[in-house]
Amino acid sequence: MSSLPLVAVLNGPNMNMLGLRQPHLYGSATLDDVEALCAETAEQLGLAIDFRQTNGEGELVTWVQQCRGRAAGIVINPAGYTTTSIALMDALLATELPVIEVHVTNIHRREEFRHHSFVSKAAVGVIAGLGVGGYALALQAMADILEQRA
Repeated sequence: MSSLPLVAVLNGPNMNMLGLRQPHLYGSATLDDVEALCAETAEQLGLAIDFRQTNGEGELVTWVQQCRGRAAGIVINPAGYTTTSIALMDALLATELPVIEVHVTNIHRREEFRHHSFVSKAAVGVIAGLGVGGYALALQAMADILEQRA
């Protein structure tokens, strides 16, 4: 078992379609590429990660709840649940952990309905529009937050 701080990297619905779904918006990187980027970044930062993706809201909420007392922080791309899930927001708030919200696209340059995020209410920061590299930036920010809290 790792003694490194654990960061849960959680992904919501349709993120498993990266590389296939609307590549003009999301790019050609796959979710496996994102996981490899996160693993490499975490190793460089002295973090352990638990990388997951689900299309189910209830499963995502359960994973968030399981972070309490187990993880040091959460990086989350809530995808379609960004704008709809009060349950996810409540679960994130209940963890009392630092949360960083990530979006591959800039949600504020897209359709109006994407501009509001319930998840942002629980996040210490939001990274949007920087492609899959936003995950590496989120892990760097999380490492900085955890170092400041140590």
